[in-house]
Amino acid sequence: MKKTNLLLIVLGLLTNVAFGQGYTEYESGMKLKLNPEGTKYIRFINWNQVWLRYNDNNTGSTLLGKKQDNQFDFGLRRVRFLAYSQISDRFLIVTHFGINNQNTFSGGVNGTDGKKPQLFLHDAYVDYKVFKNKIASLNFGAGLHYFNGISRMTSTSTLNFLAYDAPIFNWPTIDKTDQFGRKMGLFAKGKVSKLDYRFSVNQAFQANTAKAISVDKSEFNPYSSGWQSAGYINWQFFEQESNLLPYFVGTYLGSKKVLNVGVGFENQKDAMWHRTSAGDTVVQDQLLLGADVFMDMPLSKERKDAITLYSAYYNYNFGKNYVRSIGIMNPVDGGGTYKGNALPMVGTGSIFYTQLGYLVPNFSEKVRFQPYGAFTHSVFEGLKNANGEKVPVNMIDAGVNAYLAGHHAKMTLNYRSRPDFSNIESVKNRGEVTLQFMVYL
Repeated sequence: MKKTNLLLIVLGLLTNVAFGQGYTEYESGMKLKLNPEGTKYIRFINWNQVWLRYNDNNTGSTLLGKKQDNQFDFGLRRVRFLAYSQISDRFLIVTHFGINNQNTFSGGVNGTDGKKPQLFLHDAYVDYKVFKNKIASLNFGAGLHYFNGISRMTSTSTLNFLAYDAPIFNWPTIDKTDQFGRKMGLFAKGKVSKLDYRFSVNQAFQANTAKAISVDKSEFNPYSSGWQSAGYINWQFFEQESNLLPYFVGTYLGSKKVLNVGVGFENQKDAMWHRTSAGDTVVQDQLLLGADVFMDMPLSKERKDAITLYSAYYNYNFGKNYVRSIGIMNPVDGGGTYKGNALPMVGTGSIFYTQLGYLVPNFSEKVRFQPYGAFTHSVFEGLKNANGEKVPVNMIDAGVNAYLAGHHAKMTLNYRSRPDFSNIESVKNRGEVTLQFMVYL
C-alpha cells in the first residue's frame, strides 16, 4: 500500500512538471494537491539563469595580476528553488533558497575561486490571513521576507523580467542591512478596493562590522539600533494583480491589462555615520523614497502584440556623499573601486530609470520576440569632478527576449553601454554583451 501511495505522488509530480504559470501549456506548474479540490497544496518552483558574456573592462582591470582589457565568461546568475504551501486558505508558508553570481573564479564557498558556492535562504516566512472580502483584505506575516518598500521593482520577481536583469539600484541596501534584498521582520499586506499595500517593520542585519569610518563620506553605522520601517502602495487601475506572494511581475506578455501607479519608502534611524575634518563623528538617518508607474497593455487580439512600460524615480539619502559601486558577477578581481564592470550604482542623490518593451505580433507557434530598451540617469552627491560638478551616471540597455514557452523557457540577448568611472575627469563608455539562457518550472 505504501509503495502504491508513493507511486501516485511521484506520478502526480511528474505529470505537473509539464505545466506552470506563464504559458498555457504549463497550467499550475509542479503542484502537489493535498485534497481533491486543490485548495490544499504544495507548489514547487525551480529556475536557472545562465549567462554567457563579453565585457569591455574598465581601465586598469586585472585578473590574478594580469591585465584584462576584455574577456568572455560563463556564469550562473541565479539558481533557485522555491516551495510554498497552503493547507488552509488562512495560512501560507514560503521557503526559497539558492545561489547567485557564480563564475569560474568567484562566488565559491571559500571566496577565492568559483567552486562549490554556498546555498542560502532567500525567503523563509509564514503568512496569516486576517480577513478578506469583496472590498478589502489584510494579511500579517513574519520571517525573512520580500515585502519591501520603496518601489515595485524593489520586490520584483526574477522569473519574468522585461530586461535581462534588474538594474540593481532597486535594491539599495542589498547585502548591507538585508540578506540579498530580503528583510527580517513583520509585514502586513492587503488590498482596499483598487489600492494594493504592503508595510513592514524589520530588524536590519549588521552592516560595517569592521567599523570603518571615513571623513566627509558616509558609511553604515555599526552601532545603529537596527530597526527599519518600510512600505509601498500602488493603485491598480485595471486588472488586479495577485499579492499571494511578494513578487511583482516584470511583463505579462499581453495576458493582462495593467496600469499601476505607486509610491514607497524605507527609513532607518541613525543608519549612517561619518567623521568631520575636525574629527567629530556625525550620525545620520537613512531615508529611501520611490515613485513609479507600470503598464502592461495588450494591443490587438488578432496580432497578440503588447506593450510593457515601467518608469521609476528614486530619491535616496544615505548621508553625506555616500556612493556604492557594484559590478554584477564581476569578471575580474583587481583594478580598484571601478574594476571590471563596476560602476556607481547606489548613493545619496536621485535615480531615474525607465524601460519599454514591445511583444512582436504572433507569427510563429514556436517562438515569440520582445525587443526592449532601458535607460538609467543617476546624479549622486558624492560623484564630483575637480571643478566640484556632479558627474551623472548614464547607462543604456537594449536587447531582445526570445520566448520558447513564455517565461518558462527563454533566451535574452542584451547590449549594455555603461560608464567607466576609473577616471572621473574623463568618463568613457564601455560595452557589455550578455546572452542569457533561462528555464523555470
